[in-house]
This record gives sequence, C-alpha cells and structure tokens, in this order.
Amino acid sequence: LGYEMGSKATAGQVFTLIGDLGVGKTIFTKGLAAGLGVEESVSSPTFTIVREYEEGRLPLYHFDVYRIGDDPDSIDLDDFLYGDGVTIIEWGELLDESLLGDYLLISITHHGDGRQLLLESFGPRSKEIQEEMVNG
Repeated sequence: LGYEMGSKATAGQVFTLIGDLGVGKTIFTKGLAAGLGVEESVSSPTFTIVREYEEGRLPLYHFDVYRIGDDPDSIDLDDFLYGDGVTIIEWGELLDESLLGDYLLISITHHGDGRQLLLESFGPRSKEIQEEMVNG
C-alpha cells in the first residue's frame, strides 16, 4: 500500500502516520519511498526529527515528531510541507492539524498476525489518493 501511494503521490502531498510503537510506520514509509523511486536505505528519523531523500521521482521528507512534543516551532515545517516533495510524518497526531493543510491520515493498528490501515483524507488532493486506494 505504501508503494502504491508513493507511485501516485504528487509534489506537496502530505501523509501522517499514527499507531503504536512497532506497528510499522517506518516500514510503511519504506514502501512509500520505494514507490517514489528512492533507492537509499530509509530509516526512522526518531533522533534527527527529519530525514531527506532527494534522489527519487520527488524528494521525500520523513519526519518523526514524537520528540518535539508541543513545540512544533522547534523545526520549520513550512519548508517541507509546502515544498516540491512528498512529506510523511510519523506521530502526526501530535501536531496541530491546522499546520498540515491538505493531508492523508493513515492509522496503522495490529490486526491478528498482520496490520490494518485506516485512511482519512483532509482536503481534495488527499481525498483523490484515498479513493484510488479504496476503489483500485
């Protein structure tokens, strides 16, 4: 699913990921990166806050905002959210949603031996991707 979303993503697309520790947010991001053509190894930006991958079809900006807590001003999100790349934010529920504009929320939960993903769109661009994923 991550790969499919990455292959359909356009410049300026924002994805937020929510789910417990170890549920697969970074694994999902690896799939999304592959769909964008990123060949570099993708890893969690837990301690760096953001990792940038420039060599794909579009730049990918991978955030983990768990450590910034209630201080989103500690990093300049605008440069990434409104740029020419695709932004994916782990722990996106910790940010004020008014900062995000048009985004697709992806909730990942454990489901038996696998995972369940729930998609919720906030804006027309994200609604398009959600409908493509649901309807094929």
